[in-house]
Amino acid sequence: MLDTAQTIFQEAIPTLEGWLGGPVDWKQIILIGLAPIFIGTFLIEWWVMRRRGQATQFVGKDILTNLNLGGIYQVFELIVHALFFMAAMHWVYDQRFFNVPVNIWTIVPLFILLEFCYYVFHRSSHRIRWFWCAHVVHHSGEHMNLSTAMRQSMLYSLTGYWLFFTPLMLLGVSPEITLAMYAVDLAYQYFVHTESVRKLPAWYEYIFVTPSHHRVHHGRNEQYIDKNYGGMLIIFDRIFGTFEAEEEKVEYGIVRQVHSNNILTLNLHEFIDMLRDIAKPGPIAQRLKHIWAPPEWEREPRKQPIEP
Repeated sequence: MLDTAQTIFQEAIPTLEGWLGGPVDWKQIILIGLAPIFIGTFLIEWWVMRRRGQATQFVGKDILTNLNLGGIYQVFELIVHALFFMAAMHWVYDQRFFNVPVNIWTIVPLFILLEFCYYVFHRSSHRIRWFWCAHVVHHSGEHMNLSTAMRQSMLYSLTGYWLFFTPLMLLGVSPEITLAMYAVDLAYQYFVHTESVRKLPAWYEYIFVTPSHHRVHHGRNEQYIDKNYGGMLIIFDRIFGTFEAEEEKVEYGIVRQVHSNNILTLNLHEFIDMLRDIAKPGPIAQRLKHIWAPPEWEREPRKQPIEP
């Protein structure tokens, strides 16, 4: 059955490319196709939380901002991928070492590998300022509901998120299949942005990312910062020591909170701050370190010469 699905998928690629006039970003195509489900479940979540008297996380301006950010992200991703990065991914795929078939025997190991690539990407997005400049948009929301998942940066492609998934392409998995699997991972993540589900069965909480785990990830409480990077699986956080269980109430947002609903401000403020830090006087190596150092890194004050 999986082989048949792969054949249909591969045959659909040239057809869609012909209609769209260029390479297809299957990640965005799949996510756009799922939009009615995403919006429908968000409305159900709002209704359930309202019935419980727990709808304080639903703030109109915040939700509208999330929807606007999600829409701009979708449009920008489609354009940039069509013009530049799908071609770059195909160049990487042309250098592949193997040809790995996607079938019932390989799909699970490949998906676990993709999840590991996502873990590395997500962790880097928190610990390397260049990538944080894009990812910070997602964390700048101070409320948690399903619309928060739509709070995305339009600049992910420009910062190079796709580079983290090139190991699959070098193994012989096409960019189209890689992006389709990534879409499944991202679609799952949509449903963990909620306070409507407290805890799931222990065995599930041990293996998979749950709303409880992801609430921790969005917390700016000291013990919650930079924890629980998994997309669909929490196992890599447990292996690499970045797991944190939800205990005290989560305070959402970022340490240096940006109180704005302006789409450009939300997308660009961290880039601007990084460039300002780079522009400050000092040794060039120290100035450039702001690009790859953690977001909180600061240069040591310059020592003043001692007067005789």
